[in-house]
Amino acid sequence: MSEDSSPGSRPPAVRRGKGKSRDEFRAQVQVTRADFERQVQARKAQLDATNERIAERTGRNLILAIVIGLAVGAVVVLTLIFIKELFLPFGMVMAGFASFELAQAFRVTGRRVPRVPTVIAAVSIVPATFFFHAGGQLVSLSAGILLVIVWRFVDEIVSRSQRRGAGALGRDLLWGVFVQLYVTLLASFVILLLAEPGGEWWVLAFLILVVSVDTGAYVSGLSWGKHPMAPTISPKKTWEGFAGAAAAAIIAGILLSVFMIGEPWWFGVVFGVVVLLTATAGDLAESLVKRDLGIKDMSSWLPGHGGFLDRLDSILPSAAATYVLFLIFR
Repeated sequence: MSEDSSPGSRPPAVRRGKGKSRDEFRAQVQVTRADFERQVQARKAQLDATNERIAERTGRNLILAIVIGLAVGAVVVLTLIFIKELFLPFGMVMAGFASFELAQAFRVTGRRVPRVPTVIAAVSIVPATFFFHAGGQLVSLSAGILLVIVWRFVDEIVSRSQRRGAGALGRDLLWGVFVQLYVTLLASFVILLLAEPGGEWWVLAFLILVVSVDTGAYVSGLSWGKHPMAPTISPKKTWEGFAGAAAAAIIAGILLSVFMIGEPWWFGVVFGVVVLLTATAGDLAESLVKRDLGIKDMSSWLPGHGGFLDRLDSILPSAAATYVLFLIFR
């Protein structure tokens, strides 16, 4: 066999042809990759632009709101379905942060609501209500209010250089009690309902119903909202959004009543309408408080949502209303 015909040798033309093919393949890969990157960037730009328009109209980052909402929802569902006692630490965290946010917001505007006793009272009422029911709720609430009042009196006595006078002190005490009644008391109804036999399903049902009301209002208001519902309190809330929330509430109420809590379909209509009204009223009430304080959100701890209280505003009064329905119909 000659040297030219050995397996390791190829004619120059063949080698050039193979090299050219490899270069063309690499070039094609680079072109495809560049085209893919351009498409990804274009899609990202469209998504960012859409998200900015939604955020401008609704005041929230939709993507972050969905991610955080799904994470919180997963925790709620897992704890309620498997071991409802595991919901207690979650409830203590939510009540503690919400009460702290409201107390801090008052302090920023010059209303000296003590934060430490406020948080202690909000956290303590959760286990007290779960293990001792209505008696524990009442005792814990009373002790929390007393703790806030005494703490504020002691602070006034110790801080001689920052005394505010009897009138300002009285207003501080009223705001401190307001936090206990608004956040601590209403939040405890979730735990009071949870402690009942089968109560975990009622808690899950009314939470899903509140989310349905919020989602229905959000989608309907974003798509068709033109007529403001309460322009001086919440300019972005519209009657079209309220109509969407009503439809979502009734549909979800019927489904949850029949398939989750074992109640007749007509109870679902009542359930949906009641939660629709309480959730809307809670949202407007918190908006009124924030407008009075001159703030947009209670905090920025939950990106896309604002603060903990911004997410609990519809839940708090709905929890009390659902517990009343539970007592009446069960």
